Amino acid sequence: MRRESHLLPAEATYRHTIPAGDYWIDSLKKHQVLRIVDVEGNQSADTLFFNAEDIADRYSAVDTIREQGNVYLSCGSRLLSTAGNVLAEIIADTVGRHDTLGGACAAESNTVRYALEKRTMHSCRDSYLLAVQKHDHLGIAKRDLTHNINFFMNVPVTQDGGLKFADGLSGPGKYVEMRAAIDIIVLISNCPQLNNPCNAYNPTPLEVLIWNADVR
Repeated sequence: MRRESHLLPAEATYRHTIPAGDYWIDSLKKHQVLRIVDVEGNQSADTLFFNAEDIADRYSAVDTIREQGNVYLSCGSRLLSTAGNVLAEIIADTVGRHDTLGGACAAESNTVRYALEKRTMHSCRDSYLLAVQKHDHLGIAKRDLTHNINFFMNVPVTQDGGLKFADGLSGPGKYVEMRAAIDIIVLISNCPQLNNPCNAYNPTPLEVLIWNADVR
């Protein structure tokens, strides 16, 4: 479901551009609002969420899908953790559907999907590993890098139960916005994928904005 936000970018307390292929990691306090903007369109924001008080209590695709009865995410979707806690809720969305099945690209998946020589190409998994290494004070380790959300990515489920990586539904300036239900840590890989046609083989920037908890 699509829904415009009433929040104004000029009133955001934080604003940052994530270059193509780079990562972003930061903490959100309870009730703060995070917006992720698809600056040029059809770029994937591979995103992980963690309970800031207990890193092992992290985003769970299984629990989120089961509780909402839908494999896609949009307005009203509550992002559940492995312990069943609500980490955040999507409160605005101008795209209408986001993937939580396709996972993040990695050396192994690049090899399987494309070719052996693609194994060494930069991947979201590489970005995640770099992020946790450089921000080890947050307490996130390699073992904590599990299933993610692919905001702006279109991965339809086929009739036989498979997955298909299709052209994106997003466009320039489209965004998704969520409110933290508890203190959380958010890790985004701005996907560097050069083999998937959904972004015309051209990774582009993302933008993140944060509003304080007193914004309603």
